[in-house]
Amino acid sequence: MHNESANGTAKSSDRELFLSDLLNAPVMVKGKKIGSFADLVIVETAKIPEVRSIFVRRPFGNPSLVIPWEKIAECSSRKISADIEDIKKYEAEPAEDAILLRDYVLDKKVLDLEENEVEVVYDIRLVQRNKKLYVTGVDTGRNARLRRMGLGPLGRLFSSSSEEPDEQMISWTYIQPLPTGIGSFAGNVKLNVLKEKLADIHPVDLADILEELDHEQRVMLFSSLDNDQASDTLEEIEPHVQRDIISSLETEKVVQLITVMTPGQAADILAVIPSSDARVILSALNPDNARKIQSIIEKQEEKVINYTTKKILKFTPDTVVERVQNDFARHARGMDVIMYVYVVDDNETLLGVIDLKELLRADDTQLLKDIMIENMITLSTGSTLKEASQQFARYDFRALPVIDDQQKLVGVIPYRDVMNLTHHFLE
Repeated sequence: MHNESANGTAKSSDRELFLSDLLNAPVMVKGKKIGSFADLVIVETAKIPEVRSIFVRRPFGNPSLVIPWEKIAECSSRKISADIEDIKKYEAEPAEDAILLRDYVLDKKVLDLEENEVEVVYDIRLVQRNKKLYVTGVDTGRNARLRRMGLGPLGRLFSSSSEEPDEQMISWTYIQPLPTGIGSFAGNVKLNVLKEKLADIHPVDLADILEELDHEQRVMLFSSLDNDQASDTLEEIEPHVQRDIISSLETEKVVQLITVMTPGQAADILAVIPSSDARVILSALNPDNARKIQSIIEKQEEKVINYTTKKILKFTPDTVVERVQNDFARHARGMDVIMYVYVVDDNETLLGVIDLKELLRADDTQLLKDIMIENMITLSTGSTLKEASQQFARYDFRALPVIDDQQKLVGVIPYRDVMNLTHHFLE
């Protein structure tokens, strides 16, 4: 895939960290240890909190430090390097309203809305992206416990031989906002869902959340979802947001998501991204699956003009209703679309449409222009089959008129010709 995101900025690789790896790590300034990592100060401005600063404890009674995250040049379990000149400038204790990640969350019980205990937080997942650090989830699983004990490699050794999940990650999406201004937090972490509903938040709801976030927050939240949930959610998101998310994911991750989709769903996703990116993803898929997806993409891009029929009922606006009603059987003979009457002028400009039921209910002395619907849903000659299927799904019409740039009626595309074809290809 390209190294450019949808908004034109270079795509960076996300780097995963766990809070347990940072605990007590030496904090260095110009190669000299000045203290030890104590905690992270976060701010909950959106669904995914952002780290604002680190809290550093110092030996021999020296004042503690609060160093802004943007001053951190390197962060790992081996050391944390700060790019600062005057240490005294950062001597401070966290503000009273500061939210301390280790203090507030680590080792706390997780309760749901009915105060049912879910698990205990053994670790916290962090993701570094574009020099910012985000909190994406709390880990209540076995590996988290082993990491806290300094036995992380042992957890990886046993992971393949155990049926128990190595990680039991709870997305921060489910965490209620943490309290502020109460000093050291002695309470428990609470969820905004019931225990049994933890993994059941509807993809449509997640899609709504993602669409409200900015780019970085959106990618962080999406990355915290498991593959099945992420795949279902991606299908519900607006195309421009799909492009935004996919452009920021590694190809391997996109392939994982595409693999769990049906070929039709996958085609819908790949159709919104640049063709060069889609080709890279298709080349990484199972060849049979890739061929199915490619054929759907190509079919979706076909123009509706190739599927329209001119065997329709057309009349001028001054035609009397009685004339159409009384001779309807003759007018409809041999027509492909008979459930709608299309009203056009002498130049074939589409003026309105009348549903057959409304025609039969109308007073026989009325004119067609008096009962026609002028505010119509139409397709253009450049519309694709995919666009047509979306319109049919949205409005539940049985046929849609196709017009050219001059609003002239060039034909009608029946529901069955698109949706039956779509069903065949999607499934």
